[in-house]
Amino acid sequence: MHDTLPRPEARWALFLDVDGTLLDIASDPASVVVPPTLLTTLLCLRDLLGGALALVSGRAIDALDQLFAPLALASAGQHGAEIRLTPYGDIERLVDPAPILAMQKLIDERIGTWSGVLIERKGLSIAIHYRHAMERGLALRQFLSDLLQQHKSGLTLLEGRLVFDLKSEAVTKGTAIERFMRTRVFSGRIPVFVGDDKTDEQGFAAVNSAGGHSLRVGPLEGSLATSQIAEPAAVRAWLDHAVDVIAADGRSDPSPSGVR
Repeated sequence: MHDTLPRPEARWALFLDVDGTLLDIASDPASVVVPPTLLTTLLCLRDLLGGALALVSGRAIDALDQLFAPLALASAGQHGAEIRLTPYGDIERLVDPAPILAMQKLIDERIGTWSGVLIERKGLSIAIHYRHAMERGLALRQFLSDLLQQHKSGLTLLEGRLVFDLKSEAVTKGTAIERFMRTRVFSGRIPVFVGDDKTDEQGFAAVNSAGGHSLRVGPLEGSLATSQIAEPAAVRAWLDHAVDVIAADGRSDPSPSGVR
């Protein structure tokens, strides 16, 4: 499998989606499991890449911190609506929360009692999960599309895997990656983004335009990604492989830094 993927390099800036990419999809967002070995792998990669590793997720950054504790990582949350450029830096909120709060009230009033539909309120975005009410998918899409049409709020609808996300149209996972790449730690490196869903396409576009690598978990058909990984377990195995390759390159490099 590794032969079909780009060879890991110490010059990489690595961006990782979480649900469906690093972690297996669960019945609801609170049920995902982080394998303890993954924390060790991410810590090793962060150090081998000189800190140039970040999570880029639809989850809020506070939720990511709880999920990956005690590991702290640079992170972008809520599809680019918030960002923390260093592991222990401040969280910057990049959009006005007022439009999403107003939309949240309308959603709670109209579909808050729909059986099997989970409304995840994240502060700067809203996720409506229908994994337990798949028959509601078409009605939810129509309702949310009509809501956005009626209320010109600067929000947009993202359709993911059995989930709809309402978020600001001003930010994306792509804008978050571009922001990271302008910082001292990430600048000048080769950007690599691994994601699994339609919500990751703008991240793929950002790294492609910067001459980097885009890896999609699942089929490549219809995606901007240039490489494919089968499933989250394979992503985790590939990251373990990346640790071994980059560490070995560093040991064999006669230069003091071990970074070419």
